[in-house]
Amino acid sequence: MSIISVIIIAILQGVTELFPVSSLGHAVILPEILDLKINQQASEFLPFLVVLHLGTAVSLLLYFWRDWLGILFGLFCKKPELRSKSIRILILMIIATFPAAILGYLFEHKLKDLFGIPIIAAAFLFLNGFLLFFSERLRYRCNHKKNLSNLSWKGALMIGFWQCTAFFPGISRSGATMIGGLLSGLSYRASAHFSFLIATPIILGAAILEIPKLLQKSAISEMLFISVIGGIIASITSFISIYFLMHYFHKHNFEAFTPFAFYCWIAGGGALLFLI
Repeated sequence: MSIISVIIIAILQGVTELFPVSSLGHAVILPEILDLKINQQASEFLPFLVVLHLGTAVSLLLYFWRDWLGILFGLFCKKPELRSKSIRILILMIIATFPAAILGYLFEHKLKDLFGIPIIAAAFLFLNGFLLFFSERLRYRCNHKKNLSNLSWKGALMIGFWQCTAFFPGISRSGATMIGGLLSGLSYRASAHFSFLIATPIILGAAILEIPKLLQKSAISEMLFISVIGGIIASITSFISIYFLMHYFHKHNFEAFTPFAFYCWIAGGGALLFLI
């Protein structure tokens, strides 16, 4: 894999990971369309993508450091109300993470076969547009709450099951979890906030599973080097993306998903026509 290809995929990862447009889908589709000469069926390709996601996790930790520090401080705080609040948010995060962790463990090998097939990723990216578009219409049937203090354990579980749809390349993890949040009654900003918080343990869990595979390859030094470079680039672009999205969802409390839905239809449909 050339350094130019690594830079392109890393920037793509950083920009699209947190936008509701599926970074994994783009990482599978773009190399084929741009003819980047990447063997997506190679055993080290998925671990390489996980390293890029790890760069995103670092950005999430940096951006939301106050949240994580507040949770840790609250757990050991003597004030019952602060301790209770921290325990509650941790429990909600565990509930929201649990379905993806279990299903990912059970079906890892079956789902992994889809990751290197561009035409499947393009089809799911096109479908992702419909999920964004119609979920926004369904949210009007739900009570509209404003912050995470209103999220129940049932709402967290719904978010967790929605997150599982992102096992298919082309379905956005951030988009799916935000959809779950909206249908649970959260605002766009609160949905994005919770989505980004639970992304960190999910990404770190995937890294624990996949990154050691890079250490088993014969071309260890070269693969590790380009993976680290890619991770740094993805981290920088992810931080910029987080900043933009948190401000975007703060200002757009209605029809915020619609532009992303149209993008998925255009990008996914165009990729399908190109690849068929």
